[in-house]
Amino acid sequence: MAVESGALYVVATPIGNLEDIGARALRVLREVDCIAAEDTRHTGQLLRHFGIETPLLSLHEHNERARLEQVIARLREGQSIALVSDAGTPLISDPGFPLVRELRRQGLPVIPIPGPSSLLAALSVAGLPTDRFVFEGFLPAKTLARRERLQALAREERTLVFFEASHRIAETLADMVATFGAERPAVVARELTKRFEQVHGTALSELAIWLEADANRQKGEFVLLVHGAPAASEADTPDNRRLLAALLAELPASRAVVVAARLTSLPKKPLYALALALREGQTAEEP
Repeated sequence: MAVESGALYVVATPIGNLEDIGARALRVLREVDCIAAEDTRHTGQLLRHFGIETPLLSLHEHNERARLEQVIARLREGQSIALVSDAGTPLISDPGFPLVRELRRQGLPVIPIPGPSSLLAALSVAGLPTDRFVFEGFLPAKTLARRERLQALAREERTLVFFEASHRIAETLADMVATFGAERPAVVARELTKRFEQVHGTALSELAIWLEADANRQKGEFVLLVHGAPAASEADTPDNRRLLAALLAELPASRAVVVAARLTSLPKKPLYALALALREGQTAEEP
C-alpha cells in the first residue's frame, strides 16, 4: 500500500537495537516526500544504515512552532511527511505535540506507525503491575520541584513510570526513598535493547545502594518504575492486624512497623497508620 498524499506519518524508530524497526516503518520512511526529524544527524545515521535517501527536515523543541506552517503547507500541497524522534515513539517525552494537535484541528490526516517504546518495553519486563499505570515522563530537574512532584504522587496506587537522565538518577532515587519509603518495590531499566542493557528490581533503598555501587550503572538512558502505593484495604487486613498486634505487644510502634514492612513488603506509611489505629483501639479498651 502506497503512502497517502497529504498525510503526516508518526513513525516509531528503534530505541537502541536497529533490528527492532518494523517493515512498515521502513517502507514509509522510503516512500514519503520528507522526514521531519528531531536531530537530522542522528536520523541520518539510521537512514544510511537502511539505504534510505529521503530528504530530512529538522523539527525539534526549539523550532517546532516555527515549522508548523511550513509542514502544513507541504501537506496541503499533497506531500507526505514522516515524523520521527531520536528514538522510540514520537511525542512520548519528545517533540511533535503542537504539530499533531494543529493537524488534527485542521482535519489533516495523521497516521500512526507503531513500534519501539522504552516505556512499554520497561513495563513488559519489570514485574510490576501493568493493568493500570501512570507515565510521568521526566521529573523536574530542580530539587525542590522534583520533591514536590514526588510528594504529590506518594499515594498514587497505580504503577509509576518515569524517564530520568543519567546525571540525576542517583538524586531521584534518594528523593523517592525519602518520599515513597525505603521498602517500596521499584525497578531500574537501563539502556534497553542496547549492549549494556540492565533491568534490576528491589526495594527503593536497596536499588539506590545497587546504583551507587558501580559507576557504570549510572550511565545511559533510564526508565524508572515504582510500585504504586497500597490501597488502605491492602495494608488493613486481618493478617496484618494480627501481625502488628503481636509486634506492638513487644516493640515500640516505629520498630514494629519496620519489622512488619520487611515481612509483608508493604510500605511503612500505611502500616504505621494501621499501628497507630491499633494502639488507639487498645487504649480505648483499657479500663
